[in-house]
Amino acid sequence: MSEGPVDTGAPSRSDWRPRANPWAIAIAVTSAAFMEVLDTTIVNVALPHIAGSLSVGVDEATWTLTSYLVANGIVLPISGWFGSILGRKRYFVICIAMFTVCSLLCGLATSLPQLILFRVMQGFFGGGLQPNQQSIILDTFPPARRGAAFSVTAIATIIAPVLGPTLGGIITDNISWRWIFFINVPVGIAACVAVMALVEDPPWSKAAARNGKLSIDYIGLSLITLGLGSLEIVLDRGEQEDWLSSNFIRIFTVMAILGITGAVCWLLIAKKPVVNIRVLANRNFALGATMIFSMAVVLYSSAVLIPQLAQQQLGYTATLSGMILSPGAILTLFTIPIVGRLLPKIQTRYLIAVGFALLGCALLYASSITPQVDYTTLALMRAFQTFGLAFLFVPISSIAFSTIAPELNRDAASLYTMFRNIAGSVGISVATALVTEHTQTRMAYMSAHLSRFDQPYLDTLARNSAALQSQGVAATNLASTANGVIYKGLILQSSVQAYIDVFTICAVLAFCIVPLTFLFAPSKVGGRKPVGAD
Repeated sequence: MSEGPVDTGAPSRSDWRPRANPWAIAIAVTSAAFMEVLDTTIVNVALPHIAGSLSVGVDEATWTLTSYLVANGIVLPISGWFGSILGRKRYFVICIAMFTVCSLLCGLATSLPQLILFRVMQGFFGGGLQPNQQSIILDTFPPARRGAAFSVTAIATIIAPVLGPTLGGIITDNISWRWIFFINVPVGIAACVAVMALVEDPPWSKAAARNGKLSIDYIGLSLITLGLGSLEIVLDRGEQEDWLSSNFIRIFTVMAILGITGAVCWLLIAKKPVVNIRVLANRNFALGATMIFSMAVVLYSSAVLIPQLAQQQLGYTATLSGMILSPGAILTLFTIPIVGRLLPKIQTRYLIAVGFALLGCALLYASSITPQVDYTTLALMRAFQTFGLAFLFVPISSIAFSTIAPELNRDAASLYTMFRNIAGSVGISVATALVTEHTQTRMAYMSAHLSRFDQPYLDTLARNSAALQSQGVAATNLASTANGVIYKGLILQSSVQAYIDVFTICAVLAFCIVPLTFLFAPSKVGGRKPVGAD
């Protein structure tokens, strides 16, 4: 069981309300989180430009992404502890200010080592933004209004990763890669001023620091740093290093297993752990963390797969491939508020079940792609996926925190965000690896038919030769050129088949989650008062 409310001598949750307008607070803190989430995907499309500008290889330039994810992943679960030491509002403001400064420094970097250093710092301070945003919203809104409040949060979580590649492509193609960092500066300044003016720490948050939560758990910090840092390196670099065939990846895999296993064991026995993982004993929260992990795997993998298919196989530009995601983002903006209004009327677990079922159907639809697929069809496929996702984030977040005591919000928000972000890395890595593996498998199978004993192959070769001859290709080059056309088609067919396989796997995963949604307690969000545990 998770810990019950602590007698802090502070006013209870029902007695306290922030002085500022709650919606103004939600918008202020979400603008900061939106900026940070956007930065996790906006850099992807700019990597070739960064490599060329700094005279390095694209493989080396990817460390700008890896370094950010490693620092970000380490800080996520311990951000609540930093808030206890510094005060949540103060820590949140520091994170916004330093993230903004580091963004400026990234844009001004003149060498790859400089850029990697500034990205590490940016990831370190950015890691405190999402958990604190979630924690602030949890304390600002009573349970009955959290569904609507999480609709605002969903803008940062669902739409920012989608807009990242689109915005990054537009900025990189038309201005400079440096402006993908410079655009954070005005947003960061505005968010910093708004948070300082509107946000305040609730009484129990202040009382927690007075009650001795300021001791430093060096062992817990070290194990979390080792485990999550190594895990992020494995997930981000695994595909490039050929996974476990690389000594580099094998070493970091062992370090990740030892670090995470050691951290879990230590955090369960420590008197004052850096993060209270016993909050996972709460059934609704544990299920919510599982659901948000599953949702994020599909969200990030599908957000990568469709633009990747468009760019690498269909010849789209970075900007156009990113634009495929835009209609879905717009649809989400309209759908999420509707789902928020349904929360008090329909059992939350039913909404989540519908969301995963819709997502599974959308992924099955995406598995019907062909090499001749056009822009409109790709955009519709993505829009259908985001329609299902809109039924997931708000209901999952609302029910996950519905039975968490207020003083545990910090730890719960940190762990919840950690699960979501790690799932994003897992989704991208696994989806990319599966596409590569299935492409090779499909190509090996299809190439077996490129034989002089295979009549369809001979017929195709003859048609290609006749077409090329009519175009004026020299007779001496006809055979090699005709075979080249066939081989090019083979690569395209194999790749498209691989994407079909991966979309089908994701669809099966989504459908498998549906029965698990009924393990949630049967309730409508807002109908129960938060307690320490089920």
